Amino acid sequence: MDTRLRSDALENRGRILKVAVAELTHSPDVALSAIAKKAGVGQATFYRNFPSREALVIEVYRHEMEQVANLAGELLRTRPPEQALRQWMDGLAQYAATKAGLPDAIGKAASARACAGTSSGYASVPAAAQLLLDANHQAGTIRPGVTVEDFFLAIAGIWQIDPRGDWQPRLGRLMDLVMDGLRVGAPGPLPGAEIQSRPEPR
Repeated sequence: MDTRLRSDALENRGRILKVAVAELTHSPDVALSAIAKKAGVGQATFYRNFPSREALVIEVYRHEMEQVANLAGELLRTRPPEQALRQWMDGLAQYAATKAGLPDAIGKAASARACAGTSSGYASVPAAAQLLLDANHQAGTIRPGVTVEDFFLAIAGIWQIDPRGDWQPRLGRLMDLVMDGLRVGAPGPLPGAEIQSRPEPR
């Protein structure tokens, strides 16, 4: 019985998070009762999982950042480093465009209280970028010396795209430009060099 109760609790939590992502993306001020209703859970269940708006928003942010970060390891397991980096950039850009309302919700949550959990959630994304950059440096497919800070400054334009327009072709061109810049001066693979597997970011 305990196992079933735990399974039900996890299912309820997952359903709340899924609905919350969609609703907060459209409106950072959406009522918590509306999220609970669409998730099909009662108020008591909702508040047992998320006792406040701030707790919900921070958990949504952490969950979304983990999804973006985990994609890096998945891509590196199935694709060459250069292709994995380029596809991860697409994933990050898509997140920026389709989750346009979340930064407002996060900002309001952060202003309501100091939320250390936000920074720890974001940390997994630079770690994922570092994983991809290291693999590409080792493969000789990007120019030497590119840091995580360089990378995020180079792709900062993804946060400026208006998601109400025809954003996908524009983001694709922007990511191609960044990738072309990363390739300039790439030394190519060293003779006999093998790509070593690296642990996924946590």
